[in-house]
Amino acid sequence: MKLDVDVLRYLSKDDFRVLTAVEMGMRNHEIVPSELIGRIASLKHGGTYKVLKNLLKHKLVHHDSSKYDGFRLTYLGYDFLAIKTMVNRGVFTAVGRQIGVGKESDIFEVASEDGTVMAMKLHRLGRTSFRAVKSKRDYLRHRSSFNWLYLSRLAALKEFAFMKALEEHGFPVPNAVDCNRHCVVMSLIQGYPLVQVKQLQNPDTVFETIIGLVVRLAEHGLIHCDFNEFNIMIDDDEKVTMIDFPQMVSVSHRNAQMYFDRDIECIYKFFGKRFNLSFEEHSDDIDNSEVDPDESSRPSFSSITKTAGFLDKELAASGFTRKDEDEIQKFIEGDVEEDDLSHGEHDSELCQTNIKGFDSLHLDQEEPTSSCNEEGQVDENLQTSEAGQSGDPEGQNSSSEEEDNEQKGDKDDTELVKSLAKQRRRAMAQARKGHKNTASRNSYKDKGGKSSNSSKIQKQLSSW
Repeated sequence: MKLDVDVLRYLSKDDFRVLTAVEMGMRNHEIVPSELIGRIASLKHGGTYKVLKNLLKHKLVHHDSSKYDGFRLTYLGYDFLAIKTMVNRGVFTAVGRQIGVGKESDIFEVASEDGTVMAMKLHRLGRTSFRAVKSKRDYLRHRSSFNWLYLSRLAALKEFAFMKALEEHGFPVPNAVDCNRHCVVMSLIQGYPLVQVKQLQNPDTVFETIIGLVVRLAEHGLIHCDFNEFNIMIDDDEKVTMIDFPQMVSVSHRNAQMYFDRDIECIYKFFGKRFNLSFEEHSDDIDNSEVDPDESSRPSFSSITKTAGFLDKELAASGFTRKDEDEIQKFIEGDVEEDDLSHGEHDSELCQTNIKGFDSLHLDQEEPTSSCNEEGQVDENLQTSEAGQSGDPEGQNSSSEEEDNEQKGDKDDTELVKSLAKQRRRAMAQARKGHKNTASRNSYKDKGGKSSNSSKIQKQLSSW
C-alpha cells in the first residue's frame, strides 16, 4: 500500500481520535465493533460513523461485517498514527521519497526542522512474500495468537534496542534517533548496499573488516543471522556499516552455530564470486570435520569466547534463558564449584536439624497415659532417693533442673493451646456475626392470617 502523506494534511483531530480508538480496541478485538469505537472515542457531538466513513474512503481502516459491524486498522492508518506522533515530538517535519523496499519493511527519507535528512523505517510484517514470521522470527516468544501490526511493533522495538546498544559499544551502525509503534527513525547512511558494488580498491581489507564484525558480535554474545551483501552498506571510502537487526539472536541459542556458520559462508561465497577472492583452505564444506579450526583462517563458532561483554543478557536476545543469566551471575562472582559444595553441605545440615526438630515436636505432642505417668514418677523418686543416699548434690540439682524445665515446657504448651483456642473462638464468633439470620420467603405468612387463624381454631377445638 502506497504511503500518500498528502492525506495527512486534511485529517482533523476527530479523525485521529477515532483512529486511536480503533487502535485501542484492537488490543482485545480482531475486528473492533462500531459501538465500542464510539464509546472509546467519545466525541462531543457524536458523528463517529461519519468520521469512520471518511477514514474508510482514504483506506486508513477496513470495514468488516461478516460476523458483526466492525472496523480494523490498516497499515496505512498505523503509518499515519506513527508519523503524527513523530511530528508532534519534533523528530521530523517532512517526509520525502521512498529509498528502499524489503520483505519486512519500507524505508523513506525524512527531514527535520533544521534540514537534516534521516531515514524512516516502517516495518510491514505479513506481506505475501514473507508470511512465515511466526516460525522464522521470535517476536511472539510464548504467545499463541498474534496480529501483524503488533508483530511489526515488536520488530521495531527490538531493532531500536539493538541499534542503540551496538552504537554504544562502538559498532558501525546507524544512529538510532527515535521509535514509535512500528516506525524507527535513524541517521541516513551515505553509501550503497554491498550487492550493488561491482569493484573495490581493497577487497581483501573490506573482507577482513566484515569477517571481523561477525566475530566481534559473537564475542559480545550476539549473532546477526542475516549478515549478507544486502544488509551491509559501504561508502566511497570503503567504510562498512551494518543494518537490519530485528532477527539477531544470542550465542546461547540452540541453532547459534548454524546461524554463525551461515553468516560466514555468505560472506565467503559473495567475495569469492564477485571479487574473485580465492580461499584454498576452505574448498570443502564448512561442516567437514577433517578441517582443524586452529590451523584454518576461517573463524569457527567453537573457538570464539565471550570476552567483550554480555549484550545478549542486556538486550534479552533470543535463546538467552533465565538459566544462562544465573550461570553468568555465578561466573562473575567466581568460585562456582566451591559455593555449590558449601551450599550443599549447609542444606544437608539444615535438613537434619529440621528433621530432629520435627521429631521432638511430635514427641512433645504425644501425652503419656496415667499409668505411665505414675511409673515415671516412681522411677524419678527412686532415682532422686538413690542420689540423695549416695550424697551426690550435683545429681539432685540436675534432676531438679530437668523437672523445672519440663514443667515450664508443659506450661508453655498449655498456654499456647489455650491462646489458639481463644483465637479460634473469636474467629468463629466474628464469622457468625457477619452472617445475619435472613428470613425465609414465606415469613410474611407467620405474621398475618393463615398461621394465626389456624392456631385460634386449634384452641377452640381443644376447649370443646
